[in-house]
Amino acid sequence: MQYVGTYLAPIGKILLACDEAGLTGLWFEGAKYYGRGLEPTRQELEHPHIKAARKWLDLYFSGQRPDPVPPVHMLGTVFRREVWEILCGIPYGEVITYGEIARLVARKRGAERMSAQAVGGAVGHNPISIIIPCHRVVGTNGSLTGYAGGIDKKVWLLNHEKVDMGKYFIPQKGTAL
Repeated sequence: MQYVGTYLAPIGKILLACDEAGLTGLWFEGAKYYGRGLEPTRQELEHPHIKAARKWLDLYFSGQRPDPVPPVHMLGTVFRREVWEILCGIPYGEVITYGEIARLVARKRGAERMSAQAVGGAVGHNPISIIIPCHRVVGTNGSLTGYAGGIDKKVWLLNHEKVDMGKYFIPQKGTAL
């Protein structure tokens, strides 16, 4: 069974979803993949995983570094889960590039190379925004690209975490818009 709830963040309404194993979704209203994977039989309920996610979000949006992370249940391909695990290791207030993630995945798999575009696809399909911090991934050239929640949300979250935004820019064309 799948359970849902909402959270009103300073930057918009968020839909939360979970199953018995953990949080399965955290989407900004209007996000590119909003609610993808939700079962038609979901139930609105104050499930303990949703309650834990709300508590984590309260701490995060109040400027604290919440710990521990609420239980998550990553539902996706093996490759996507590998990428999402790397995202979980990006420290608060820091960023990593798609290329760096590609190198980490390649090393883990014993491969010479991995496509940064494939990594970008996996990052973009992360269903548990903020908690699995895909907003902390930037282009090698400093572009703030590829955030399914919206580029305005990505900029807000990075500013909230006090990332030095002088190094980054919003591209005029591409996946960020």
